[in-house]
Amino acid sequence: MLKKNIPIPLYYQLKERLTQTIREGELPPGALMPSERELSDRYGISRMTVRQALGEMVKEGLLVREQGKGTFVAEPKIDQPLLRLTSFSEDMRSRGMKPDSRILAIYTEEAGPKVAAALRLEQNRQVLVLERVRLADSKPMAFEVSHLPLARFPELEQEDLHSVSLYTLLEEKHGLQIKFARQVIEVGLSDRSNSEALGISVKSPVLLIERVTFDGDEQPFEYVSSVYRGDRYKLQVELHR
Repeated sequence: MLKKNIPIPLYYQLKERLTQTIREGELPPGALMPSERELSDRYGISRMTVRQALGEMVKEGLLVREQGKGTFVAEPKIDQPLLRLTSFSEDMRSRGMKPDSRILAIYTEEAGPKVAAALRLEQNRQVLVLERVRLADSKPMAFEVSHLPLARFPELEQEDLHSVSLYTLLEEKHGLQIKFARQVIEVGLSDRSNSEALGISVKSPVLLIERVTFDGDEQPFEYVSSVYRGDRYKLQVELHR
């Protein structure tokens, strides 16, 4: 039972108790949480207090609510370091997860002003566009749209890109040396299109990432815009004084 004779609020005590239960593995990711009534009866507190505790846990990303289904233990967030250039596949494998991709579309188009500027192309030049949902252990993590100069990679459209790292393919088969990237990260809300691709509610918190990647000659070869699930990622950076 919770302690009612100490100055620590009951909702906070319950939140800490449930958080410990999750961290110790008694309630694994994806587990359905007991109902407000069950928790109210178990701990001898009001349903309003239970609701406040669960609400705080949702805000902290420990729980997720699904309309009409209930409240579930959230999947743990992935720490995303900001100082090392890796592909999605490399990143997921380093965490012991199985990367995969679901190709939504591969097509060519004329580079628009933004893409042309990023890749240092004339606006009427053709680019190969690759739209993918990136998966880890079969769960959608990110929606990516990559643009690459078609003149530089004319045969890339014929490659099997479903389960291979694009960077690995470019390095090993096309002899590309990948040197560095410039990346911009913003916080935003998902729209209907990428919400459907990622299996999340419209206007869910997401990370909006734009990246331009450069080769060994410091020439840009890729412009990619990505939408990463905010409930699965947190950014990590080491700062030195």
